[in-house]
Amino acid sequence: MATNPSRFDTLADRLPGFGRDALSVRRRVETMEHLLERMFIIPGINRPVGLDVMLDAIPIAGDLIGAALGAWMVWEARNLGMSKWQMTRMLGNVGFDALLGAIPWIGAVPDFFFRSNTRNLKIILRHLDRHFPKTVTIER
Repeated sequence: MATNPSRFDTLADRLPGFGRDALSVRRRVETMEHLLERMFIIPGINRPVGLDVMLDAIPIAGDLIGAALGAWMVWEARNLGMSKWQMTRMLGNVGFDALLGAIPWIGAVPDFFFRSNTRNLKIILRHLDRHFPKTVTIER
């Protein structure tokens, strides 16, 4: 059974956060960054840790999953019409993070300090704030 693309768009617009508008994209990338970089806070040192650091415990596959999730943010940036330079910077961040994480067990330490997804989120938010000012949110 063939699906009609306009039917999908209509359904996506009705579901919160699944639209293709800039505000929905902003919410998705902010949620993904929170999941990957700031899901938990380590007691005592009050340092946030996310899924990206925890995936380093799984050799090879964990790094691939983390890189794929980071690349998804770059894909969302492409859908926003960001420049090739910005996307290249973002892919460089994801690639560098994947290379650091590829070091077994020790790779979690640099991943703890180099937060590629947070850097990429800042690039995306700067673009959104400049080109889609209605999506600006006030941080608390």
